[in-house]
Amino acid sequence: MNSVARTEPRSFSRLDIAFARFLSQRTGFDSVRKQAFEAIVMTASYEKNQGHSCIQIDNEALALLLASGLVEPNPGNQTNPLPLVIEQDRLYLHRYWSYENRLATQIKSMLRIGHSVENLDAMLDRYFPAVIGETDGQRAAAKMAAGQSFSIVTGGPGTGKTFTVVKILALLQELAGQALHIALAAPTGKAAMRLQESIGASKAKLPCPEAVKNRIPEAVTTLHRLLGAMPPSPYFRYDADRPLAYDLVVVDEASMVDLALMSKLVDALKPGGRLILLGDKDQLASVESGAVLADLAQAEALQNNVYTLSQSHRFDGVIKELAEAVNRQQDQLAWQLLSDAGDGAVQRLDGDLIAYIAEQRAEYLQLIKVNAEFEQVFKAFSRFQVLCSNRQGKNSVADINDRVEQKLAEQNRIALSGLWYSGRPVMITQNNAALNLYNGDIGICIQDFSSTLSADGGGKLMVFFQRPDGSIKKYLPARLPNCETVFAMTIHKSQGSEFEEVLIVLPEAMNPVLTKELLYTAITRAKKTIKMVATETVFSATVRQKIERVSGLIDRFKG
Repeated sequence: MNSVARTEPRSFSRLDIAFARFLSQRTGFDSVRKQAFEAIVMTASYEKNQGHSCIQIDNEALALLLASGLVEPNPGNQTNPLPLVIEQDRLYLHRYWSYENRLATQIKSMLRIGHSVENLDAMLDRYFPAVIGETDGQRAAAKMAAGQSFSIVTGGPGTGKTFTVVKILALLQELAGQALHIALAAPTGKAAMRLQESIGASKAKLPCPEAVKNRIPEAVTTLHRLLGAMPPSPYFRYDADRPLAYDLVVVDEASMVDLALMSKLVDALKPGGRLILLGDKDQLASVESGAVLADLAQAEALQNNVYTLSQSHRFDGVIKELAEAVNRQQDQLAWQLLSDAGDGAVQRLDGDLIAYIAEQRAEYLQLIKVNAEFEQVFKAFSRFQVLCSNRQGKNSVADINDRVEQKLAEQNRIALSGLWYSGRPVMITQNNAALNLYNGDIGICIQDFSSTLSADGGGKLMVFFQRPDGSIKKYLPARLPNCETVFAMTIHKSQGSEFEEVLIVLPEAMNPVLTKELLYTAITRAKKTIKMVATETVFSATVRQKIERVSGLIDRFKG
C-alpha cells in the first residue's frame, strides 16, 4: 500500500506505534480492521520520518481510510481539521499536507507578481561584460531574477551562484531607486558563514557606485534566527500574520531546507516580497521531509523562474569528472577515476585509515601547543575533514571519532583524561539562540590562558568558535548546548562546508543511507583533494542507488 521502494523491513518507532493506536481507537473498527488501519498509519508516520511527505495508497487502503472517519473530506477546513488527508492516491498527515499545499499556493501567488524593468540590458552589459568564449548563464540568471518575485538559481560547485546573486542584489538596488531591505540567510551557521565570506569578497568587484555597494548587506543569519525560532515549539515569531519586513530574502544552500521550514519561510514573506533560492539541486535532500529545491526545479510551471548554471569557474579536473560520473550514476567510470590516481587529486586510500587521519590532524594540534592564535588553529583544522555516511557501526562517525582520539592519545598529541581536553573539536547539534550557537557550528576546546588559571596552573578549558563576521567567541564547555566530537562528521552535516581535502569513508556493507546524492554531496565538499575508503561493491551500489522521495509538490504546479 506504499509505493516507497524498500528492500529492508521497517523498524517502527514507539511514536509511530503509539500514534497509530491512538487514531485506531477512535475509528469504531473491529480488531481486524483496526490492525489494518494501524499498519497504514504507522507506515505514513514512519515514512514521514524517512523524508517522504506522503505515501501512496491502493484502492483497498483508500476504502478503509475513508471508512475510519479520520480522513479530512475538505482539506482546506481549518476549523476542526482531521488528522489524515487523502489527495488522489496520496495519504498525508494533515500537518504535512498543509505545509505542501500552503507552499505551492504562496509560490503561485508570487508567480503572478512580475516586475517591469527599464534599461535592464544596458545594466546587465555592465555587470556581465561579454567575454570571448564565455558561455555560462550568469547574465541570463540575473535577467530572470530581476523580473520575478520568485527565483531559483541552481548549479554545481564553482558555477558562481553567490557571485551571481551579489550582482543581482546590486542590479535590484539600482533599479529600485531606493534602498531595498534585504535579508541573507542559510540553513546552518556554517553555511551562513561561507555565504557571508563570499558576499564580502564579491562586493568589492562590483561595477557600481559605492552607494549601491553599501546597500548590499554582508551579515548572514540562519533561517531559524531570521524567522524567530521559539523552541521547543514548532512555531516562529514571524509568520503570515506577522510577516518579515524585508523586500527581498536570499537563501543559500536551499537543498538543505525541508518542506516545513520552506513553507514557513514563504508564509512569512511580506506581501509583494521577493525570494531567491540558491543551491545545488543534485545534492542531498533535507534531513527532514521533502526534497523541496529539487521538486521546485523540476516543476514545469516554474521553468521561467529557474536557471541552472553549468560552467564551473573553480571546480574542474578529475574532481569534477568524478562528481559528474556519480551524478549520472556511471559507477564503472567513477570507480575507474578513483583507481587511476592520475595527478593525485582523486584516489583511494589504501593505508591505515586511523593513522592517516591522525597525521592530518597533527598541524592544528601542534599550533595549539605553541599557543598560536585561534584563527590559525581553526584554519588548519578546517583544511581537512573526514566524511562518513553513517553515525553508528564500523567506519561510522562514532567509530572513527573514538579510534582517532585513542590514536592521538597514544601519540601524546592530546591528553585524553576525560570528555573535555585541549584540542577536542566539537560540532553543535542543537540550536541555542541565546548563546548564538547553532546546529552545525564547529568549535575547538583550548586552554585559555587569558582566563582564570586552573588548579594545576594551566589555562581554563574554553571552547572557541569563529563567527560568520570573523569574530571569535569562547564558552565554558558546561555552557554549550548538545555537541559531539568532530574528527569525523556525517556527509549530511558537511553540507554548506568546503575543505581543501576530504576523506570519504563508506561502510563495509550496503545500507539504505548510501545513495548517489550522498556521494555527490561528499565529493563536492572538496576543493583540491579527495581520498576514498570503500570497496568497489559498496561504492558501485551507492552510485546506482538514487533518493526517491514521495511528495505531491510537483503535481500542485500542474494544470
